[in-house]
Amino acid sequence: MTSPGTSLNAPNNTQTANQVKTTVDRPGNIGPGQTYYDITAFSAVTAANTFGTSGRNILRTPGILNTDLNISRDFPITERFKLQFRGEAFNLANTSHFGAVSSNSVTSGSFMQITSATGERQVRFGLRATW
Repeated sequence: MTSPGTSLNAPNNTQTANQVKTTVDRPGNIGPGQTYYDITAFSAVTAANTFGTSGRNILRTPGILNTDLNISRDFPITERFKLQFRGEAFNLANTSHFGAVSSNSVTSGSFMQITSATGERQVRFGLRATW
């Protein structure tokens, strides 16, 4: 979590936010306008020449659950020639892979929001000839 660095007076340093609550609640909401972590647990640094009190890497993003499936079948045509049919599915359950929590700045409008997701289901079929 970062905070505007105007009060820091140290060029090329990143200012961390102040953590004002001992525990950070996680409502777990995902999407624009909804926060994944409690935004009231952090505040901007207002004291001159001081670093923020929050630690580094104290929060985690949502986990990823992924199921891939591969089914194949060999069809012998002759003694030397065979065909193989394949069906592959990546992310079979079609679960979303959510992006990181936006922790750019306490004063940002998207602070503690998850606004991106990837990981759509992909299915492909193939035919392989071996001789």
